[in-house]
Amino acid sequence: MEHRKYRHLFSTVFGILLLGMLTLWFGMIWAHYYADIIIEPFFRRGNWVVVLIYLVLTELVFKAYHCTKFGYLKRSDLIYYQLIGVSIVNVITYFQISLIGRHFMPLAPMLLLTGLDFVTVFGWALLISGLYFRLFPPRRLIIVYGSAKAAELVLKMSTRVDKYMICESISCAVGLREITKLLDEFEGVILCEVPAELRNDLLKYCCGHRLRAYIAPKISDILMRGGDELRLFDTPLILCRNEGLSPEQRIVKRCFDLVVSALLLLLASPVMLICAAAVRLEDGGPVFYRQRRLTRDGREFEVLKFRSMIPDAEADGKPVLAADNDMRITKTGRILRRFRLDELPQLLNILRGEMSLVGPRPERPELTEEYAKKYPEFPYRLQVKAGLTGYAQVTGTYDTEPIDKLKMDLMYIEQYSLLLDIQILLLTLKTALFPPETNAEEFSAYHPESKNKE
Repeated sequence: MEHRKYRHLFSTVFGILLLGMLTLWFGMIWAHYYADIIIEPFFRRGNWVVVLIYLVLTELVFKAYHCTKFGYLKRSDLIYYQLIGVSIVNVITYFQISLIGRHFMPLAPMLLLTGLDFVTVFGWALLISGLYFRLFPPRRLIIVYGSAKAAELVLKMSTRVDKYMICESISCAVGLREITKLLDEFEGVILCEVPAELRNDLLKYCCGHRLRAYIAPKISDILMRGGDELRLFDTPLILCRNEGLSPEQRIVKRCFDLVVSALLLLLASPVMLICAAAVRLEDGGPVFYRQRRLTRDGREFEVLKFRSMIPDAEADGKPVLAADNDMRITKTGRILRRFRLDELPQLLNILRGEMSLVGPRPERPELTEEYAKKYPEFPYRLQVKAGLTGYAQVTGTYDTEPIDKLKMDLMYIEQYSLLLDIQILLLTLKTALFPPETNAEEFSAYHPESKNKE
């Protein structure tokens, strides 16, 4: 299994080859169709600069979408990400070429380029993913658990049998000695809900024996990851400010929100008009749905959505979460919800400063109070403005547990950057076009016998 250490090199090399092929196709299209018809044709260096810009843009978009992580993503997700990635790059490049040419240039060559890219991406993903899984088979793992919650993690990881093969489980109650006797028989260990002292001892053992460890983090782990190292003394210290974003970060984020939300509102206005008309025509009820939600520092505001349920869906005033087959959801509402179109009016909330483009999704005050009773750390997510989309929305599913969503929200807060916001926005497009399955659906797809038992 020594060759496993080359898996990252494998992905890097074949990722570079893919970028090289896509750039080569663009270079040929540029040289044959565009280079000589612009008003002032470029000389050799100018042409190389245009091709280099395409390469850099492709690399940035592919990095945001993890398009070269062969083996990390499922093959279908990898293809989806790459197809969306090359589409975004080619749209931007077409407008760039038109800007250089000072008028709208012929579109057919870019469509030809996109077709070549699609064929290349599809074939390359199938070929390299298959080769990756032949060279790097799934790791044989053992899970050390401290509670029944570990079963949920096992079910989730079992949907990726191409990467993880959980061969055995052992309770942390048996003690350190009994656990370490088994660890050397496996290629990695999963630590889930293990008490802190035992977890530390197991991590030291794994470190000393170069054994891979997968850890389900606690809230305190996530907060520490966002801390700063203090090098003022000869004793290492980690500073956890626990204040959310700095004033400078808030200013940058607000400027970004204003520019992008205004642009998105302009581009999405035709779609929003169609959605509004569809909602109105179905049952004659109101177009918009308003509801009290919480944003930064627990401030209340009215969130805007296209109405996706029947009027007076909560006539008794009590909050009721929507189920998969909720009879209150209208036919139009199901389409809007599936593609997240019901959320578009929240661009107005963003312009008013009540929300941000990216952040934890806004919760109702009643549900926040209910969740806080079960998870005391839940209010921590109110350190930043509520978001139109978020880290939990692009990585989780509808049935992701609240505690897992909380952890993902806190990971976003602790690791915030403008680049992370851009990455999440790009991933949101993929989530809207290809809605994720619920964990239950995904598990059933890999374990058909579970459907017969229900």
